[in-house]
Amino acid sequence: MKQPRFLRGVLVLLAVFFTVATGGAQQLPGRWSAERAQAWERETGWLVGANYAPASAINQLEMWQAETWDPRRIDQELGWARGLGMNTMRVFLHDLAWRQDPQGFLNRVDEFLAIADRHGIRPMLVLFDAVWDPFPRAGRQRQPVPGLHNSGWVQSPGAEILRDSTRHGEMEAYVKGVVGRFANDRRVIAWDLFNEPDNVNGGSYGAFEPANKGQMAHALLRRTFGWAREMNPSQPLTAAPWKGDWLDPSQTAPITTFMLENSDVISFHSYDPLQNMQRLVSSLQRYGRPVICTEYMARPRGSTFESILPYFKEQRVDAYNWGFVSGKSQTIYPWDSWENEYSAEPPVWFHDIFRTDGTPYRQAEVELIRALTAGR
Repeated sequence: MKQPRFLRGVLVLLAVFFTVATGGAQQLPGRWSAERAQAWERETGWLVGANYAPASAINQLEMWQAETWDPRRIDQELGWARGLGMNTMRVFLHDLAWRQDPQGFLNRVDEFLAIADRHGIRPMLVLFDAVWDPFPRAGRQRQPVPGLHNSGWVQSPGAEILRDSTRHGEMEAYVKGVVGRFANDRRVIAWDLFNEPDNVNGGSYGAFEPANKGQMAHALLRRTFGWAREMNPSQPLTAAPWKGDWLDPSQTAPITTFMLENSDVISFHSYDPLQNMQRLVSSLQRYGRPVICTEYMARPRGSTFESILPYFKEQRVDAYNWGFVSGKSQTIYPWDSWENEYSAEPPVWFHDIFRTDGTPYRQAEVELIRALTAGR
């Protein structure tokens, strides 16, 4: 029976209150056993790839909307990835691309997976993202602001929905529609449900974020895990802690604990140098599940291919560096480009491996990646 709108709203608010009051750290039903997760790891082998958007797209919407869909460019760039020995990519979807054209969106995702498959690449698909512009709009996207890191990247869902718990249910059809469509598709390696859900974007859009963003993101994340589990995907679900070191559970945010307790495979982000990366990995290996670093590599911070990727191979940590081809996302510029002006290419690239024409930024990095992936 369909519930009255008022009753549905009350139930949603009660669910949010329960999440906040209890710390939200409860494990939801349906999580893979550690043994199943380890079997997945044996089947996949060592995963090495990048966070990927084509150079022609400023954000997720420009990548996926019909008017700017660019399969030729994607095919060319994934060919470069194959040349490095990469076998995966982490790729961000967007709820607005689904909402404006569900079938067309799914068809484009299917085409993307076909292109990736031809290059031996099995993507990890990301459903939601809490980072950068909280006011996404479908349709034509703005042009990049020169010298500004991720000047046009957008959140999914936007703040208008995230701040209103009674609207979270609007995301159910998107989650179930996408996960359900590809739940048994071997071309998809894993599902990342929500990128940095409690990130308040302090250096960029912080003044425009909901005051209770962490609580609202936690509530939506819980529901997203539930919706995705209902589709019974053959691929693992994950969501990545991105701040703190997780060595002391008593000092860990409830949403971080929730992600660690409910992910089938453990993922995390770190742009730190090797010594701290080692501490983080060690703290996560205690879960007895595959460990995946879904974001790393920021050269000026000491997170480099030379220092981090050999360690990941040694520890069997799957690795997705941030950025692949320098393009409209402009992630060769550092995060501090939101506070400091950059009028020319930075002396050291922050992210990315290739220039727009496919020329390596640093030939030594390309040779290192090839050497490490060749010896899987």
